[in-house]
Amino acid sequence: MFDWLSFRWFSPQLLTEFVWEQSFYLYFLLSVPFLFFIKRMGNIQVREKIKYNLPKKYLKYSPERFLRYTLPVVIGLCVCCVLVALARPQRISTQIEQSVEGIDIVLITDISVSMLLEDLTPNRLNSAKKVAKDFIKGRSYDRIGLVVFAGEAYSLAPLTTDYQLLENYLENLKIGDISEQGTAIGSALGVAINRFQESQAKSKVIILISDGDNTAGSLDPLTASQLAQYYNIKIYSIMVGTEGEIPVRDTLTGKTMLVSQTADETVLRKIAELGKGKFYRVQNNNALTEVFKEIDKLEKSIITEKKFQTKEDFYAIYLTWAIVFYVSWIALKNTFLHNVLED
Repeated sequence: MFDWLSFRWFSPQLLTEFVWEQSFYLYFLLSVPFLFFIKRMGNIQVREKIKYNLPKKYLKYSPERFLRYTLPVVIGLCVCCVLVALARPQRISTQIEQSVEGIDIVLITDISVSMLLEDLTPNRLNSAKKVAKDFIKGRSYDRIGLVVFAGEAYSLAPLTTDYQLLENYLENLKIGDISEQGTAIGSALGVAINRFQESQAKSKVIILISDGDNTAGSLDPLTASQLAQYYNIKIYSIMVGTEGEIPVRDTLTGKTMLVSQTADETVLRKIAELGKGKFYRVQNNNALTEVFKEIDKLEKSIITEKKFQTKEDFYAIYLTWAIVFYVSWIALKNTFLHNVLED
């Protein structure tokens, strides 16, 4: 009730924090001293003057003479408070409600022996791991899962927003984690699709990284792609590697030897077509990086923001102070401050 009864309302720091709805009234504050100057000059001109001489000993300095300025100061403060109230000091607070429509993404990574080939630096697997980790770091609201495959397919991580956990899984991923040799692309897609069974996301995406044709597993890749299409899951397939004589390091001897390699894009291209996504052929590290950047742009979370503004007016406080100063001015006019000490 008495919050207004504090001099903090006149502190420069508080006044600068306000938002002024009618700020042009503040410019009139500069004219307040001039009004009293003009009034004083007018009074001097119209008043009758009596000339008289007093001995010097009666002309001593007295601080009480400044009391005659009390009335002009009080009414001046009243006018200033009225002008501040007319300027409508306000505080505006903004609240933002943010809703995010995230994307569920499953990364499928081939860890068969052929991913050790060194046509990408340092090899196909490590290059894919690095780019995949950078991709994960760039996401903010999406759940991401990991599936790995060779001759069999396994879910390495469920759909999660724990990106540090996903990066740790990728960092420790290596050839030999799956003993069965081969390339079970169809089985990997089946495991990934199964991960989406409890997903409520409107956008579901599979990113498949492999370097060859399907050679293992019990599920046909094209059948798995049709199943993904049924569940509205988009598939981006990425084929890594080149053809011809490719160097590879022998894990036992450490020696580098050349391996003849062919590449058949047919299956991976058809998978992307059935999955309503896109097929990419990658033959170097830069190209792989650019592919993930493109996918990152294509698959963005939808963020919706609603802003609410609340305004709190403080003009009533300064209007109350104006009334206090005005009543004080009227009361002081009936005292000696007006009748005796006035020039």
